[in-house]
Amino acid sequence: MRVLVVEDEQVLADAVAVGLRREAMAVDVVYDGDSALERTSVNEYDVIVLDRDLPGTHGDDVARSLVDESYTGRILMLTAAGELDDRVAGLTLGADDYLAKPFAFAELIARVRALGRRAAPPLPPVLRRSGITLDPANHTVWRDEREVGLTPKEFAVLEVLMRANGTVVSAEGLLEKAWDENADPFTNVVRVTVMTLRKKLGEPAVIHTVPGAGYRI
Repeated sequence: MRVLVVEDEQVLADAVAVGLRREAMAVDVVYDGDSALERTSVNEYDVIVLDRDLPGTHGDDVARSLVDESYTGRILMLTAAGELDDRVAGLTLGADDYLAKPFAFAELIARVRALGRRAAPPLPPVLRRSGITLDPANHTVWRDEREVGLTPKEFAVLEVLMRANGTVVSAEGLLEKAWDENADPFTNVVRVTVMTLRKKLGEPAVIHTVPGAGYRI
């Protein structure tokens, strides 16, 4: 899952990003509304964690612009205000969910994951395919009766492949969804990660390479 965090309090924004990355999400961070519109114009995000009170383009206007452009990413709006009128205003602008500050990080994670599931065709919270069980909320993977320990990046790649539901995902698609904007598109990091993931999942292999196209389960 790829997430954009838009928050002008840099310490909070960076802390949220670190926490989301620990949950095997690819996270980009910006600190103002203008940068948010710039990033969403070139990247596809599953979820946008959007502070309402932003410098530059206001968070309300960012949300309105994304809705007007039929952006597919889901919007979780953050604000220091928790009154009913503020929540209603944020949702009316097109936000998909609303979270008032201060918030519990566990709740933020749960809401981001829930919105991520809505950003694509509906899938169950726990993914199962070819003997693999992946539980994003508990960050666990099982192969038949054996628990498999994965790094956050390996977990992210496996989740993208399982959410593809048997269709092919290109190396570029994996890079887009499992790495952030600082990833080098010319690196072999995708190939290496898939190789180590195959080894950890064991035999028979469930991740198959489709020559010239990508990978699928």
